[in-house]
Amino acid sequence: MFRSIDNPDLCCETNINGTKVLLNIAKKHQIKKFIQISTDEVYGSLKEGEPRFHEELPLKPNSPYSASKASSDMLVRSYVQTYDFPAIITRCSNNYGPHQMSEKFIPLMITNALQDKELPVYGTGKNIRDWIHVRDHARAIQAVMTKGRIGQIYNIGGSWELANIEIVEEILDILDKPTSLIKYVEDRPGHDWRYAMDTTKICAETDWEPIVGFERGLYITVQWYKAMRELCE
Repeated sequence: MFRSIDNPDLCCETNINGTKVLLNIAKKHQIKKFIQISTDEVYGSLKEGEPRFHEELPLKPNSPYSASKASSDMLVRSYVQTYDFPAIITRCSNNYGPHQMSEKFIPLMITNALQDKELPVYGTGKNIRDWIHVRDHARAIQAVMTKGRIGQIYNIGGSWELANIEIVEEILDILDKPTSLIKYVEDRPGHDWRYAMDTTKICAETDWEPIVGFERGLYITVQWYKAMRELCE
């Protein structure tokens, strides 16, 4: 996200032109099914109390990253309509779990806390995200690959809506670190307030549902990063 603000050209090259290249190769080789992995960010931002994102909503991206992902979704849709191309689009909420790159929110908070560094929290820390464990996301993609309908869009989410500051405090609690490590910083441009996914469609059509509870998933994730740091010491 933040890289797209600093360098929107690279973001568009990757997500728009990169998708076009993949579509053309897949079309040439007549692949049986193409899964476009998109994001909840293409829908824009929700206010507190508004219904969750559903698949029929218009796209309202608010950052260069989300705009490039929305554009790639439209490219995929155009290939379905024009060439009868066998594609499905999935849009997922925020992932977390072991092996995630350290610049992402949860790994950054964990690794900083392990080193007793400040934990930078944008704005008030009350922006809300819908979190899903990476294993549940992988299971959802598998479900769409085997049971999803060509030309359809499927929302994927863990139904764990939490404010950023709640997650930071939980990480500090797991690691027995003080809340004094929290440092509120200037909010980033175009920072969406809330994401939340309505997963009724994928659950009904593929029998998928998330199974990793957030508290358990976060605890396991924290322990993984802790073990990796100890291995490197």
